[in-house]
This record gives sequence, structure tokens and C-alpha cells, in this order.
Amino acid sequence: MLNFIYYPVSFILWCWHWVFGKVFGESSGFAWALAVIFLVFTLRAILFKPFVGQVRSMRKMQEFAPEMQKIKKKFPNDRQRQAQEMQKLQSEHGVNPLGGCLPMLVQIPVFIGLFHVLRSFKPGWGEVYFFDKQGVDSFVNAKLFGTNLSTFITMPGDQLAQYGTERLNVILLSVPLMIVASIATHFTARHSVARQNQAALDNPQTAIMNKLTLWIFPLGVLAGGFFFPVAILLYWLSNNAWTLGQQHFVYKRIDSEEEEKKATVVETRQALAPKPGAKPVNPKKPAPGAKPANGAKRMPTAGPSGAPKASPDAGNGNANTDIPGLTPGRSTSKKPGSKKRR
Repeated sequence: MLNFIYYPVSFILWCWHWVFGKVFGESSGFAWALAVIFLVFTLRAILFKPFVGQVRSMRKMQEFAPEMQKIKKKFPNDRQRQAQEMQKLQSEHGVNPLGGCLPMLVQIPVFIGLFHVLRSFKPGWGEVYFFDKQGVDSFVNAKLFGTNLSTFITMPGDQLAQYGTERLNVILLSVPLMIVASIATHFTARHSVARQNQAALDNPQTAIMNKLTLWIFPLGVLAGGFFFPVAILLYWLSNNAWTLGQQHFVYKRIDSEEEEKKATVVETRQALAPKPGAKPVNPKKPAPGAKPANGAKRMPTAGPSGAPKASPDAGNGNANTDIPGLTPGRSTSKKPGSKKRR
């Protein structure tokens, strides 16, 4: 049913086992353990870009979180209108909520596929997806510090006998892996929670999720270690180690980008701002003594008495002697409507 997941996972595992088998030997437990670890690294490298998009999306959502709270207060009893306004706000800010969930949604089927593939390696089995009978026998017989990778702490004694492994050896290898994987899960969640702003921390739903990721999930890894094969514990440990390092790298990179943007904005404002003590210059008003632009009318300047100076054409008889209130062409010696007495 899920062969579209099992085959790609088994193929990547086969490729890495072929690489490390050339170094340590095909039946070496170190070759198989490194194959599982680098299977995780390969899948997480493929999901690196979606993870960066997830972080950027979360940062943007934190920025307009107050606007989302305003929408909830504005439409407290209308869930449909809230959803519409939320979608509109997210589209305006270029945020896709599904993009933030993509890495987690992809890791779930990968984990299920790897768990199924590794559980399929049993004594006496033939081909398992990309592995032939020889490859299956190689995995079954491989031991890491005296423990087979398919064994787990609560495995029945008769099955442990088929692998030729003592339960004590499984405990000595599994318990440290469980503890380290649980601690790595806690610090990974703690690193993510530390990036949240105060508005997100004050949200009751966010507070509940933070408690789950900080304490319940690590305890779940610790409890599940009693039922997980050694190979799955290696997968979980390497996955959390990659996530912790990836978060540190991506967060540092995004923080540096935001600092550069802020510095650029500050430099631009300082360059456009007037210097201290300098008067602001109006670009529309020409400077004193400057020639008017082509086609612009030259305003008459005031004389010593405050009256406008005559135009240069006054000597030619073409002076403009218009006085406000008089119609051009009318004589000033007579008032309009006056009659000469006889």
C-alpha cells in the first residue's frame, strides 16, 4: 500500500550501505549504522529549503500576530469571517501556513517507511524491496557492540535467540541512545521556543504546545525506546542532532539578514536627512539669482518703494501698466460712467 514510500527509503539505505560497506565490510554493524544515519542526513538535506521557508513563515506570522488578535476581537462569534480575514491577511504578508508544516508532514511517512523497512529484515526472509536475500542476511547478522540493529529491549527471548543477541547487550546500547535522543529532542524544542516573541508566549494554545514539545515529546522518545529497534533509535538521534544544528545555522543566518536590512534602512534615512544646522531646501523653489526654467514666467521684483519694477520693455512703449481693477485699454483719466459737465 505504501510502496511508494518503502522503495525510495530502501533505495537510499541501499546506496549508503554500498558506500560504507566498501570501507567497513558489507556485514559490519558500523556500515549499517552509518547507512541509517546518512539516510536521515540525505532526507533532511532534501527538506532544507522547505525548513528555511518554515522559519521565515513563522517569523512573519509573529510580526502580524497583533493584527490577527484584532481580527478575533472584531469577529468573536463569526468563525467563517475570522477564517476569511486570516487568509486575506496571510496572503497580503505572503505567508503560507501549509509551508510551515511541510517538513514535519514529510518526516512522518519517512519515519513510518524506515520503521517498516527495518522491521522487515528478519532471519530467513528473502528479498526486501531493493535488498536481495544477501543484503537482508547482511543486516540481520550485523552487530554493533554485540547487538543486532533489529533488536529492541522488550523483544521476546525466542526472537533474541534467533539473532544471537543477549538482552543485556541490547539494554547497554539502547538506553544511552534513548537518553541522548530524549535530551536532543528537548534542546531542539527549547531552541525553537526561545525564538518566539512575547505575544506568542502569552497565547494559551502556544503555551500548551510548548509544554508538549519541551517535556512530553522527549519523555515519549524515552518511553518508546523500549519498543524501538536500535536502528530506529539511531534514526531518531541523528534526526534530532541534524535539526538542532540546522536550527542554529538557519536562525543565525536569518538574524544576520534582518540586521543587514535594518542597517540599510538606517543608512538610507541618514543619507536623505538634512545635515545638522542646515535649512531644508525646497526643490520646487528656485534658488536666488537662478535663471527661470524654459517657458516659466519671470515674476517682477519689488523696487525700493515696494512697487513692482517696470519691465525692460517699458522704454519701448510696451510697458505693462495694468492696474488691478481697471480694464486693459481703458484710460485712467476718466472714471467709468462719469460725464463731462458743460
